[in-house]
Amino acid sequence: MRLPHLSTEQEGIRELFERKEREFMLSKCKVRMRASLENLDAGEYRIDRLAEGQSIELPRWVAEELVKLKLAEPQEERFEDELSRALSKEKMMGPLQLSFLPPDFYIRMRRRLLILSSAANGEIRKEDFEKLRQACYDIIGMRLSKLLSLSSSSSQGSSLADRLAPEEEAFFSVSQSLSKEWRAALLGSAR
Repeated sequence: MRLPHLSTEQEGIRELFERKEREFMLSKCKVRMRASLENLDAGEYRIDRLAEGQSIELPRWVAEELVKLKLAEPQEERFEDELSRALSKEKMMGPLQLSFLPPDFYIRMRRRLLILSSAANGEIRKEDFEKLRQACYDIIGMRLSKLLSLSSSSSQGSSLADRLAPEEEAFFSVSQSLSKEWRAALLGSAR
C-alpha cells in the first residue's frame, strides 16, 4: 500500500507553522513598562530609553522577554479570554459551519501554552493550565471534525476560506485532496 505525497504535505504544514511563528515573533505588540530601562541591546534590537509606565510597541520576541523578566506587562487581550469566546462561538455554529478565527490564533495558542508550561511553579495553578489546555483541545477537535466533514463534502460555501486560519487552510487542502483520492480509488474515476 502506498501513501502518495502525504509526508510531503505534512512537511508543508510543519513548515507553515514554523514560518507563521517566525512572522508572529517579529510582529509588533504593545507593552506597558513596569520599570525604566536604558541602553539595552537585544541582538540587533536596541532600546535607548523606556520609562516606567510608558506604553510602547516592540517586536513580540523582545516584548515576551521583558514580560518574562517582569519589566513590562502585555497590553493585549489575554489569550484565555479570546479562546473562551472562540469556543463559545464554535459551539453555537452548525455541524458544517465554522466561526471566524484570527490568522494568528493557533500561533498565539502554541505560544501561550509554551510560556505557561515553562513558567516557574506558582506562576499559574496546575488546574488553570490543565483547563486552558483542555479548552485548546476542545476547539481543535471541534474545528478538525468540521474541516474533515467539509473536506469530504462535494459542496462547500464560498466563504469558508474567510473563516479559516492559515494552518486550517493547509489542513483542509490536504484532507480534501486525500478525500478525493480515496473516493476515486474506491469508486473509480467518478467523483
